[in-house]
Amino acid sequence: MTKNSLILVCFFLAVITCVINGCQGQQEIKKAQFFTNGQSLYSAKCENCHGAKGEGLGNLYPPLTDTAFVRSIRHELACIVKHGLHKELIVDNRTFDTEMPANPALTDQEIAYILTYVGNAFGNELGLIDTEEVSVHLKNCAAKNSARSIDR
Repeated sequence: MTKNSLILVCFFLAVITCVINGCQGQQEIKKAQFFTNGQSLYSAKCENCHGAKGEGLGNLYPPLTDTAFVRSIRHELACIVKHGLHKELIVDNRTFDTEMPANPALTDQEIAYILTYVGNAFGNELGLIDTEEVSVHLKNCAAKNSARSIDR
């Protein structure tokens, strides 16, 4: 391999490395923005019941610190935040049956902020939960709810 070929290969490898790291950097920046915005929304909308550290409130409101549980219901989280919860949950081997109120005024963007915060605070590591993911999950739960009302 000639010296010029070697320089050219090294240059292309450097460019590819920069592109890959640049993409990851943008995702991390977006996650940090969502996390920060979510923290203030969580404080205003969720902290009263779920606690400042996601510890929950006794046997009334579930903790948000059980990573396996939070991960297992990731596809339902947006629906729960937007439409509330009217069923029993078992979290960390404890049963919670207190109804969670709906938050219909929250936008998909605000829900994405809250879920990115909850999904990456309290020991959780779910990564970025963006607006597109929230929108898809909300459409899916709307479709399920309308199918249930037709079945009744």
